[in-house]
Amino acid sequence: MSDFTHVYLITGFLGSGKTTLLNRIIERFPKDKKLTLLVNEFGEVGVDGTLVAGEDIDMMEISKGSIFCVCVKTDFIKGLYELNSKVQPDVMLIESTGVANPSDLKKDLKLPIFNDRFRFMEQFCVIDAAHFLEAYGVYASLEKQIASSTVFIINKIDNASPERIEETKNVIRQFHPDPSFFETTFAEIPLADFFDFAEQDLSDSEGPEPETAKVSILSEEALDQFIDDLLDSPDLEITPPDTLMSVTYAWNGDDLVQLRAMAEALPLSVVRAKGFVEEKGDIYLFSYVMRDWTIEKTDVPKDRIKHKNIVVFIGPPESMEGIEKASKTGDWRNKGVLQPYSQP
Repeated sequence: MSDFTHVYLITGFLGSGKTTLLNRIIERFPKDKKLTLLVNEFGEVGVDGTLVAGEDIDMMEISKGSIFCVCVKTDFIKGLYELNSKVQPDVMLIESTGVANPSDLKKDLKLPIFNDRFRFMEQFCVIDAAHFLEAYGVYASLEKQIASSTVFIINKIDNASPERIEETKNVIRQFHPDPSFFETTFAEIPLADFFDFAEQDLSDSEGPEPETAKVSILSEEALDQFIDDLLDSPDLEITPPDTLMSVTYAWNGDDLVQLRAMAEALPLSVVRAKGFVEEKGDIYLFSYVMRDWTIEKTDVPKDRIKHKNIVVFIGPPESMEGIEKASKTGDWRNKGVLQPYSQP
């Protein structure tokens, strides 16, 4: 076990393909190294964590806002502290919410309570080639993600023209003189360029397993006080880049025709929707990204799906009324609206 944790951040706008990239890394990751995932979702109900491949993955899920903003900053710092003091993984992959401003991550990882455990390695920005240009003109978080990233994965190129892809690259070049681009589908990139996937040869090793590094443990009160002081810092990023809301609906229907009707009736301002639904004993994943949507049968085991027939919709405040109107096309029940950045 290493004395430090290599940290990789996967960022990108809603629906760009971040979870697909995460799963590709998990598939290749060597079994003799300890991997931890931190999956952050904007909505109140998490879906991406369920889509992560592997049964024995050490994973922490944080929803209801961005880990890089004050709304769930406490959960993020406490989660990192537990990883530092108890888990001590070799590698941590962070999948941020699609509307995150990740500018403060490097500073967060260097907080003194982490004992220099975390080593930031790379920030991947996954770009939806088909929808990036429209989203970039509206949502400031994309600019923050681009400015702080180093590797750009132009994903879903099968849905975009060469001219559109080149225009997307030109936007990114405004922030970087020589950006690293990968044009791909299903987030397939040469991962070995960034990760050491070789398994350690333990055949000749002798002696006991190395001891876990000893770290000083703060009391719960001391940790809470440290976080309170951090949140009071004048240079903390507390202003969200975009005002978005999420609303959760329960579907009580039994025919996917209702789901298709809902998707077609959604207002154009809705940027993302996702959820698992059941029809006649089969489970489907509903995925909506800026007017494009799919309903596909999933092979995720039923016992791993925590929220069945629950769909989370994300859009600006003015879209909430239109979503409610669209819900009248079927048997839907509003379970509540969440505006994370308005939370105390």
